[in-house]
Amino acid sequence: MRVRALFVMGLCCAAAWATPPLPDWSQEIAPFKIAGNLYYVGSGDLASYLVVTPQGDILINSNMATSPPLIKRSVEKLGFHMRDIKILLISHAHYDHDAGSAEILRMTGAKYMVMDGDVAAVESGGRSGVPEPDFPTYPPAKVSRVLHDGDTVRLGRMVLTAHKTPGHTPGCTTWTMVVQDGGRSYNTVILGSPNLNAGTKLIDNKLYPHIAEDFETGFRVALSLPCDIFLGAHGIYFDMKQKITRMQAGEKNVFVDPEGYKRYILNAQAAFEKELARQQGP
Repeated sequence: MRVRALFVMGLCCAAAWATPPLPDWSQEIAPFKIAGNLYYVGSGDLASYLVVTPQGDILINSNMATSPPLIKRSVEKLGFHMRDIKILLISHAHYDHDAGSAEILRMTGAKYMVMDGDVAAVESGGRSGVPEPDFPTYPPAKVSRVLHDGDTVRLGRMVLTAHKTPGHTPGCTTWTMVVQDGGRSYNTVILGSPNLNAGTKLIDNKLYPHIAEDFETGFRVALSLPCDIFLGAHGIYFDMKQKITRMQAGEKNVFVDPEGYKRYILNAQAAFEKELARQQGP
């Protein structure tokens, strides 16, 4: 078990400290059903989710500026249509999760709903808010509704709850919903990001003065959420590719992983605390 924990920790750090685009960020994979009316329409690592209802659909994460055509192909391969997307949500305002938003909005006419701490970054294309100096800017997109911690997004009978889990960005958002599948209800969590980026200043950060406190709040909130199905902003968070292989081999409910959810957050929290102690010095 300890070897497994260290391996997951290594994956966590690899994802958290990677700034440039990685090959699997644009790798096209077959879209698939996760459970009930929830589908995966992202790339080999940049996660994008489609929530389907009779009243229209919800898309979570537009990914990179080059991602919308891939997302569109994935949606259509599943038999759905981009024109039915009524709401666009994101996990957080970094270019690998929201740079494609302007194009998605052009394609769909959807309403764009973003957590309060990330609105400035979204509407400036990463030029304001808390800019990441090594991250590319991208086309700005207009926000239709500013969300706050605990707000709900409703479409038909689907209810998604926005949990503010800040630190990675000021408005980093973890989404929860209840998905019905096979006569059962599953508490589903799409984890925003509990990870540090390379070079993040946790002490005397003039752009983000309360970043350390925000990370601590994010860990506390994330750990409080009931989780059956564990998903996240990156596929690597929840071992997506390994779970796809298991699913293709006929295994059922591979995304039901409450222990994996807790383990991932606790590993990220340990990495944060280690880096905080290093920056604080003796």
